[in-house]
Amino acid sequence: MNLKKMVGYKAAEFVKDGMIVGLGTGSTAYYMVEAIGKRVKEEGLSIIGVTTSHRTTEQAGELGIPLKDLNDVDHIDITIDGADEISDDFQGIKGGGAAHLFEKMVANQSEEVIWIVDDSKMVHKLGAFPLPVEVVQFGCDQVFNLFNRENLSPSYRLDEGGSKLITDSGNVIIDLHLDVIDQPHELAKWLDSVTGVVEHGLFLDCVTKVIVGREDGPEVIDVTR
Repeated sequence: MNLKKMVGYKAAEFVKDGMIVGLGTGSTAYYMVEAIGKRVKEEGLSIIGVTTSHRTTEQAGELGIPLKDLNDVDHIDITIDGADEISDDFQGIKGGGAAHLFEKMVANQSEEVIWIVDDSKMVHKLGAFPLPVEVVQFGCDQVFNLFNRENLSPSYRLDEGGSKLITDSGNVIIDLHLDVIDQPHELAKWLDSVTGVVEHGLFLDCVTKVIVGREDGPEVIDVTR
């Protein structure tokens, strides 16, 4: 059973006619976009998509999903995206696909945020998945050295050719190998204060619903804060 496809297709059921929909990025979000594309084609579903990466833009365009830039909408009704880790208190790490800057900008404009994951992504505390930090290229080694001095175990994200991976917005990714993040809000506040950091992968207090793929079917969790 493909758990990613299961939750992707389940999440697409929450999209209603007339909505402006944030379309996430990644291997699970791929199936959600696929399912919405089928609904557009087969049901005549009328929506506007706002994408979070060049990859999703290309996929949605091929499926005939009408798209607008984030600058050209005044709100987003619902955003559906994957996550790399979700803790017991529904905080998240995202950015394994290097798209967390655009993903967070879209999520922050959304009235509802749904995360779609298989059950392996549900954890007690965040941190086993490396925390992505997007950094401008200018002086990035200085930021890397700062993270090293703070004992955050940084490494550059590399592309298939072994060079520093460049994001859709022209920045680099430094992954922090932390094992356990005991105080994610404090870490997020500190990272926000570091000059040169564009965005980090801590997604805190933003999700409204989580759909978890389990062998016996999708579990829909309503998150109340």
